[in-house]
Amino acid sequence: MIQLVAATPVRLDRDALEHAARTAAGATLSLLVARLFSLPESYWAAVTTMIVLQSTLGTALSVSALRFIGTAIGAAAGALQAALFGPNVLVFGATVFLLGVLSAALHLDRSAFRFAGITLAIVMLVVRGQPPWVVAAHRFLEVSIGIVIGLLLTAVWHERVPEME
Repeated sequence: MIQLVAATPVRLDRDALEHAARTAAGATLSLLVARLFSLPESYWAAVTTMIVLQSTLGTALSVSALRFIGTAIGAAAGALQAALFGPNVLVFGATVFLLGVLSAALHLDRSAFRFAGITLAIVMLVVRGQPPWVVAAHRFLEVSIGIVIGLLLTAVWHERVPEME
């Protein structure tokens, strides 16, 4: 039998409500913009915006630059490998390794490597009816829309910084 316990009423502070509203607005706007461009997996724009909006503007700018670079590298590598080899597991593993080496050689943060690997996996391993270059371009555009809208919203709709007591 389930026993109901009287609990203290839940209070949501203004910051939590504002953050929820900002995230919902950004995710919805990203989804609509990606759909406006008829991108097939427009949800990636919304997902990316939600990720960007979890950071302050300063943090979001630096991480978003790495996300953008990593996505571009991963999309290009995924398109190339998928066109040459299809969804080959050994080629995928070797390409992940090479992306790590390339990221290190370019002095990129591990975040760029992480986003490159994720994009590689999405482009290379998910079989679709379109050519790999089209899939890669779509993924890059979807993520880029999410980054741009997330950054714009972070810049214009600032989160209040809690005051120190």
